[in-house]
Amino acid sequence: MRRQLEGSRAVAETVARCRPQVIPAYPISPQTHIVEALSELVRTGSVAPCEFINAESEFGAMSLAIGASAAGSRTYTATASQGLLFMAEAVYNAAGLGLPVVMTVANRAIGAPINIWNDHSDSMSQRDSGWIQLYADSNQAAVDLHVVAFRLAEELSLPVMVCMDGFVLTHAVEPVDVPDQSTVDGYLPPYHPRQVLDPADPVSIGAMVGPEAFTEVRYLAHVRHLEALHTLPRLAGQWADAVGHHVPAAVNPYRSAGADTVVVALGSVLGTLTDTVDGMRAEGGSIGVLGLTAFRPFPVEDVAEALGDARRVIVLERAFSTGVGGIVSADLRAAVPGLPVHTVVAGLGGRPVTSAGLKEMLTAGMGGDLPALTFMGLNHPLVDRELGRVAAQRRSGPTAENVLADLRGGAR
Repeated sequence: MRRQLEGSRAVAETVARCRPQVIPAYPISPQTHIVEALSELVRTGSVAPCEFINAESEFGAMSLAIGASAAGSRTYTATASQGLLFMAEAVYNAAGLGLPVVMTVANRAIGAPINIWNDHSDSMSQRDSGWIQLYADSNQAAVDLHVVAFRLAEELSLPVMVCMDGFVLTHAVEPVDVPDQSTVDGYLPPYHPRQVLDPADPVSIGAMVGPEAFTEVRYLAHVRHLEALHTLPRLAGQWADAVGHHVPAAVNPYRSAGADTVVVALGSVLGTLTDTVDGMRAEGGSIGVLGLTAFRPFPVEDVAEALGDARRVIVLERAFSTGVGGIVSADLRAAVPGLPVHTVVAGLGGRPVTSAGLKEMLTAGMGGDLPALTFMGLNHPLVDRELGRVAAQRRSGPTAENVLADLRGGAR
């Protein structure tokens, strides 16, 4: 039944219905409401048996998740931004050990400078950690993807991040269909781990592996990751049959068939983007959208098929690689070699991505006037002022503070 719910509450209730047995957590905005709600559900016995552990740090939370999962418990945690970076060492270990931990990443910018608003810098920084990464474009998608994530993680014995835009989704209140317990139980069987630490049958994990076998171990991890590209659509389809509505799988084309220009994006910006494209199609524009749900592993074949008719691709990025440019764009270029790919970096640090701004950018792209790399809404006078200051003064001061002072009309 659809109810008006905050995104975080909807995710917490859904995770609870997946019957996690251990939830180690450390609060950090904007994921805090998720673990707060779960702690209350555990305290009241709504989730049982389950141990909720207040960790002393994000690193501690992931370390606890590794231990719990290795001991045979269905394990869940959540984090964001600097918290994800703090647990990075353990994030890689969870993947390397093949532990099916599910983690929500409430996407938020990475400092410095400090910024609590939304972009994809945090999860994108961990794209090569060995975790499957799924991106939700709405709170309903976030709910559905969490259920699918537990099944996917446990079938493949790999950890899964479900990434949802901080504040834009986590704190948005909208109608969401949270599945009931019997529906989840019918889809997600009791947890039977592929590997488990058992005193009756002792083994060691995390062994030292030298040059003689390290390549093979990494290759096998790659092969198991690629299995997700076949497993995810099957599991998403089964969950869609159970709940009676569309559930996103690896890619989600929207009016892209036969379109000359296709815009590729991840996350909640897809809502604004599809509305903008609808308007441009009504005016005769040959343009469509390709939403990516799976980013790791990257669905090369699905992307290539969806972009088969396109003459150009515009990638709307909520993060970028400093000194290089687009992150998603690099994967797109590998998937569709020879097809012009334009990178548009937008919405960094929570800057609004508006329909008007998108239409202006897409119109330029359709007309062939879009550079290879564009920073949407960039304040060029503000940037030029700081570049001039740096060139003229050896002790020019901190960039972030200088830019803020210029923006506010003050002087430092």
